[in-house]
Amino acid sequence: MNKSELVSAMAEDAGISKAAAKLALESFTENITKALKKGDKVSLVGFGTFSTTKRSAREGINPQTKAKIKIAAKTVAKFKPGSELADAVK
Repeated sequence: MNKSELVSAMAEDAGISKAAAKLALESFTENITKALKKGDKVSLVGFGTFSTTKRSAREGINPQTKAKIKIAAKTVAKFKPGSELADAVK
């Protein structure tokens, strides 16, 4: 499912226009992004938790040249599914 298909499904399920559903989805993703940028967790009970984790700098290998490269430290987004979501996709 891509973004436009999700917007259509949300609009149909909620009985709202596609434009309103698109705004709701964009607001959702923007607010999740803002919270993660601040280092906060976003927990949606039953669905899951969005959080961030820090990856330390490490050494890797370029698969084409086999040369060693340095991979910089960074913060990455993480999602842990909730029990209801996990049970629904079994």
